[in-house]
Amino acid sequence: SAAALLVLAAAVGLAVALGLRPRVPVNRFCAASNNRTGFLCDDSVTCVPASQVCDRVSDCRSGEDEQEKLCGDLPRSLLGYLVFHCSNPVNWVYADQRCNGMNDCGDCSDETGSLAACPPCGSQWWSCSPVLYEYCSCVPRRLCRDGVQHCLDWSDEYLC
Repeated sequence: SAAALLVLAAAVGLAVALGLRPRVPVNRFCAASNNRTGFLCDDSVTCVPASQVCDRVSDCRSGEDEQEKLCGDLPRSLLGYLVFHCSNPVNWVYADQRCNGMNDCGDCSDETGSLAACPPCGSQWWSCSPVLYEYCSCVPRRLCRDGVQHCLDWSDEYLC
């Protein structure tokens, strides 16, 4: 056993001397525009928004955001931080679609659910119970006072 340990130590020493190191997984997490979850390209500079990964358009110079290993079996093949699982286990969205003001899951679990943990409406949004299921608890302020009811209480037309 001492001889085996000596051989193992020699092999590790030789590997280090030759610059051969065990391959460490690359951390691909990055913050894309508007502090949204992103995928870091091999150039260590380009940060692709999560929803642009596996969209059949290569955003990384070497195409690593569209590789079969990453995109072959969506969403299982995606890196975990790129995926948000809706409250309905059949549905999922890209992580950068969580808390974006839109009802991407179809049941608002990506906007109002406890799993989403979204902050209150931002300055570009008006808080209300929307008429259209496209929105969950906030409507864009650009829709305020446009003559169309977007909130159940009409607050987008009279208060916003």
